[in-house]
Amino acid sequence: MNKFYRLFRYDWPMHFVLLFTNWLPDNILFLRLRGILAKHFFKKCGKNLLIGRNNVFYASYDISIGDNVYIAYGNWFNGSGGISIGDEVIFGPKSIIVTSNHTLKEGSFRYGAPIIKPIVIGKGTWIGGNCSILAGVIIGSCSVIGSNSVVNKNIPDNVLAAGNPAEIKKKIK
Repeated sequence: MNKFYRLFRYDWPMHFVLLFTNWLPDNILFLRLRGILAKHFFKKCGKNLLIGRNNVFYASYDISIGDNVYIAYGNWFNGSGGISIGDEVIFGPKSIIVTSNHTLKEGSFRYGAPIIKPIVIGKGTWIGGNCSILAGVIIGSCSVIGSNSVVNKNIPDNVLAAGNPAEIKKKIK
């Protein structure tokens, strides 16, 4: 995809929508308004998207979002490798979802080639506040990721995972 096309079609409009709606409070009316205005700048977006204030979406053209998704205050999404969010997913505040990682080149991480891998989050999953979800992770359906967790490996369906790194704590259902 042409870089200028992406800038004018996805990146800049998304940033302007979020910039101009960030002063509005996080109540159901304005959560819906942000979702309605932003949904056009994702790769795919289902119905009833709710977006809180101060969220950042990089490479939104490669982020797919299902129906009835809630994204709380202050999350940061780097979609350059592709993010697929299933239906009915809940994001707590201030999490980081990043699809790329740095590599070492000549003693520095600054100029190393990035490693880019997609992230998949299954239907009905709840991501607690202040979580980090790293590149290449698949989180199963109906799982809970505890607050302050770092998810660096796949998480199966129907489990509670928490910690740094996130480990399965118990089965749900």
